[in-house]
Amino acid sequence: QVQLVESGGGLVQAGGSLRLSCAASGRIFSIRAMGWYRQVPGKQRDLVATMSSSGGTNYADSVKGRFTISRDIAKKSVYLQMSSLKPEDTAAYYCTADILTGDKIWRDYWGQGTQVTVSS
Repeated sequence: QVQLVESGGGLVQAGGSLRLSCAASGRIFSIRAMGWYRQVPGKQRDLVATMSSSGGTNYADSVKGRFTISRDIAKKSVYLQMSSLKPEDTAAYYCTADILTGDKIWRDYWGQGTQVTVSS
């Protein structure tokens, strides 16, 4: 069974920084893309940033220049460094990964989410 476990959320003032972490565990053969999405109540889950296994990145326009995604392949982990945070960044942040498991099928897995709250 595969699990993604996030950490690092919390309450921060506008202009501050937070670093989210996500580690994958379980019977993992390979991981392709890893990334972060966010969701506020009543709205759809939106892309924040993704990183491919080769290091290519994709960011939402709203976070470009403020957020940085990175990965540690050996640790099966992905990180999101968030700076210059704004109240509109307040959301539940979810880690996702495209993982090949023992049955040789690629699937998208999601973490349980970590709350980020930015006060004005």
